[in-house]
Amino acid sequence: MRTLLIAAGLTLFVLPAAAQTACKPAVADSELVKPGTLVMSTNPTLPPMQFVDSSGQLKGMRITLGNEIAKRLCLTPEYVRIEFSAMIPGLQAGRWDLINTGIFWTEERAKMMPMINYESQAISISVTKGNPLKIAKPEDLSGRPVGVELGGFEERKLRELDKMVVAKGLKPIEIKTFDNFATAYQALRAGQTEASVAIDPTAAEYAKRGDFERALHGLFPTPVALAMKSKTLSEAVVGVLNDMQKDGSYKKLMDEYGLLPNDGAFKVNGPGM
Repeated sequence: MRTLLIAAGLTLFVLPAAAQTACKPAVADSELVKPGTLVMSTNPTLPPMQFVDSSGQLKGMRITLGNEIAKRLCLTPEYVRIEFSAMIPGLQAGRWDLINTGIFWTEERAKMMPMINYESQAISISVTKGNPLKIAKPEDLSGRPVGVELGGFEERKLRELDKMVVAKGLKPIEIKTFDNFATAYQALRAGQTEASVAIDPTAAEYAKRGDFERALHGLFPTPVALAMKSKTLSEAVVGVLNDMQKDGSYKKLMDEYGLLPNDGAFKVNGPGM
């Protein structure tokens, strides 16, 4: 059964708890936002990593991973669908237990909350089919409107590209921010922008659908993480990931989506760790 709650742009997905009823939760209720439940925030606008299918179901690699983590902790997975810009403040305010949206690891973020790197990602520049503007290098974005999701790693790196372009004496990139990647790609489709920035798998997925193509990809390869609200929860989650690595289920999931698996044991990076 799936329950939806829509308020102030927030959607709540509660998944079946049948798999959790026969075991004892590995995390105390005092460490959780909701007893017996692993509440995770996600912004499902990044197919194939996280998205909502035609029947309204949450799907994608990160949803599968989150469900498996919850299952092995004997908790019920629950997803709060919300824009990325609200996720870190929401975690700090205790609105969810874990950010499961493909948050890029940075030293600054690791000083704020426990994080576990579990995949590597890079970003792409998407353009309309046929690449009519012949975008072949970052400098070709000079003076052009480029869309990106507000508040994320992608926006930060696009602004770095802009500084690089300006340092070469070229016009600045006209950066346009959107609430999510789906809206950014809609703007590209509508001609409001001339390029859009997203992670490689999402840009590749849009290209596969035939609407766009990747002019550039593999930019700024960086670790991607799960972020948690407490040290205790992060230690439980890292134990699950290490178990998944040992039994091969983690690698199988990464291989399914063409992602580079983590080398060595997983570990928590965070305040005082």
